[in-house]
Amino acid sequence: MPTNPLADWFATPLGAYLLAKERAYLDDVTPDIFGFHALQLGLPQFDLLRENRITHRMKIDVGEGSDVRARGDELPIATQSIDLALLPHALEFAEEPHALLREIDRVMMPEGRLIILGFNPWSLWGLRSAIGPARHETPWNGKFVSLLRVKDWLALLGFEVSAGRLVCYVPPVKKEKWLLRLAFMEPAGDRWWAVGGAVYMLQAIKRVRGVRLLTPAWHEAVAREKRVALAAKREGAAAASRAGSLKIVK
Repeated sequence: MPTNPLADWFATPLGAYLLAKERAYLDDVTPDIFGFHALQLGLPQFDLLRENRITHRMKIDVGEGSDVRARGDELPIATQSIDLALLPHALEFAEEPHALLREIDRVMMPEGRLIILGFNPWSLWGLRSAIGPARHETPWNGKFVSLLRVKDWLALLGFEVSAGRLVCYVPPVKKEKWLLRLAFMEPAGDRWWAVGGAVYMLQAIKRVRGVRLLTPAWHEAVAREKRVALAAKREGAAAASRAGSLKIVK
């Protein structure tokens, strides 16, 4: 059975260290995202949406272990049908990352949520990807896309960045004992070198100009009652003002 080099790397001490942080973030932010359909594009070996409450969740990838086998830029999914999309390190290993984002934009519902996990080129990990001796090995052989560029692409597609954070300020060491010894760098990096985290985790909302969100009927009734009450109050104040200005003629 063919293996996924990136999934295999996540089994190493450094990969497991990162995976734990990514899972902790996703377990925290995804439970409150609702809808009918969710997709995880890539890394089907890991259920990264395990805490999300959307019933129909699918893992999409070209390899084994996926629910749907397809390319990220050619999704067999209806337009505007996905409420939540997760891209775990999909952009840096895509042939055309911007085309992949355009396809995600096509399948997402208005006000749908998009979460992107990506390696940060402006970090110690990015430096290893650029000049390290293992830069031809996974994951260092990926084309790390900067956070600013991803934000620009999202803005062009009409997405609004809503939240995010960076993690992993430790150097990309191989041994678990060194990861434990260097753990003090995490809070220090988060405070003093916020842009230097090895991985960014970005949340965005698909905004569609001119779309009016439907609200429950009782919301409309309450709003209508408030408008009527306000109009009556204003009319009463105007009547009182007119009465006060009248002069009695004898």
